Amino acid sequence: MRPVDPRLLRASRPARAHLGATFAIAALSAVVVVAQAALLAHVVARAVAGDAPGTLRGSILALLGVLVLRALADGAFDAVGRFGAARVMSDLRGRLAEHLLVRRPGVDGQGRTGEIAALAVQGIDAVEPYFARFLPQLALASLVPPAILVWVLRGDWIAALILAGTIPLIPLFMALVGMATQAHTRARWRSLATLSAHFLDVVGGLPTLRAHARDAAQARALEQVGEAYRRETMGTLRVAFLSALVLELLAMIGTALVAGTVGVQLAGGHLGLEAGLCVLLLAPELYSPLRQVGAQFHASADGLQAAQELQDALQTPGAVSAPAHPCRAPRPDRSAVRFQAVGFTYPGRDLAVLDGLDLELAPGATTALVGASGAGKSTIAALALRLADPTAGRITCGGVDLLDVPAREWRAGCAWLPQHTRLFTGTVADNLRLGRPGATDAELHAALEAAGARDVVAALPGGLDTRVGDGGRRLSAGEAQRLAIARAFVRDAPMVVLDEPTAHLDEDSAVLVGEALQRLAAGRTTLLVVHRPALAAIADHVVHLGAQGACVAATAGALSEVAA
Repeated sequence: MRPVDPRLLRASRPARAHLGATFAIAALSAVVVVAQAALLAHVVARAVAGDAPGTLRGSILALLGVLVLRALADGAFDAVGRFGAARVMSDLRGRLAEHLLVRRPGVDGQGRTGEIAALAVQGIDAVEPYFARFLPQLALASLVPPAILVWVLRGDWIAALILAGTIPLIPLFMALVGMATQAHTRARWRSLATLSAHFLDVVGGLPTLRAHARDAAQARALEQVGEAYRRETMGTLRVAFLSALVLELLAMIGTALVAGTVGVQLAGGHLGLEAGLCVLLLAPELYSPLRQVGAQFHASADGLQAAQELQDALQTPGAVSAPAHPCRAPRPDRSAVRFQAVGFTYPGRDLAVLDGLDLELAPGATTALVGASGAGKSTIAALALRLADPTAGRITCGGVDLLDVPAREWRAGCAWLPQHTRLFTGTVADNLRLGRPGATDAELHAALEAAGARDVVAALPGGLDTRVGDGGRRLSAGEAQRLAIARAFVRDAPMVVLDEPTAHLDEDSAVLVGEALQRLAAGRTTLLVVHRPALAAIADHVVHLGAQGACVAATAGALSEVAA
């Protein structure tokens, strides 16, 4: 486990600025520590020699000024550490969110939701001690001991040799402890990721577990995973306590050796009182940053491991490419979107989901995809939205390869209604404005009317201001789906992708949603992934998917023949 991860410093600009400010304050602290010891030794030595207090006024004032400067430097050190850590954490969370939402949308996180959640929350939180305390102490440890050694060498070369000989023992022991800590920290992080993933699965599937009388068994499983996490945590703490004991022992022995040497020299008249006092005052100051580095290393070990995991996640190749020479996004309501010999394979899988798919989405028309589960319908929808790039073939619109169009610009002309509607924490109005934040209340009401959702909002206690989502009012699947359709109306995009929008609705809700979808698709290029034959009847073209995207085209009227 490296104390400084170069990838983290290269990738995060706030980290580099924070490290630069930290070293600047550390350099000032090194000068102040030496000046404080020198001035204090001078004042004490002159007072012992019988100098009048008036003659020491300048030295005493200088000493008081140095003490104030050191206090300010310590305060600035703490403030810069915390401020820098907060900026780095914010930057890392933003970059992780951008990587998952922009570069790997719809692909990353499959099967790793709990691990990613642990990384984005506890993992990045664990980075704070690393930047707020460990890196500042590392800067002090790299600057203060050399400055003290240089100063001590001027007055007592024997003490300087003793200090120089004992200093390497501390980094050597820290390296040995670091190797032992690395294994414990990695195991502890894996246990935390497993615990997060397991807990997330249990909470999400609690109704199913209760229905099958498996809730008690899962509680025991959670207890076992939690116990494994506790054991790894206690193992890490044992190593931390042992290393703290040894570091304190080494510092104490080194200081005692220096004190004995200085005493012998003072008694023999080979060293002056001022020089001897200065050496005695500086010896603990030399070991203090090194001891603190060892203590803070354990406090930041989780942050180091999380930083490495985070960098590995950020360096995962993107699922959506960025064009070197971007083209302007074409209009899908004016030109056909064509899939030409398209193939797609999900990362980590050997079998292709799509292989040689040829498909055309006519402008202003509705194309329905019908097929068995696993035939690749949702994958086609993801490719049409540029949530992923094809691994073979090309997708064009108006002759322009979509790989040459920035994904963000292409998606700006698309509206998406997934299988599972997601209402985010906020008001109904906030959710409707998700695709177009500047929409007026009048436009929201018009969209609700078109989606057949006006009665849904009217029944809510606060209307558009009612809070929904996590911690808010719960809505039925049909009500949430109609709000999602209203959200698509508000977006008013030329292309609409509907991924099995009635899959989880009862018959009455499916009829209402189907009527709203027919109004939404009018005049727009629409890709409709369906499993209900009645919903496919609204399409202008119906495509039946076989294995690996093999397709047969038919009109809506011939749906029964194709399905057969």
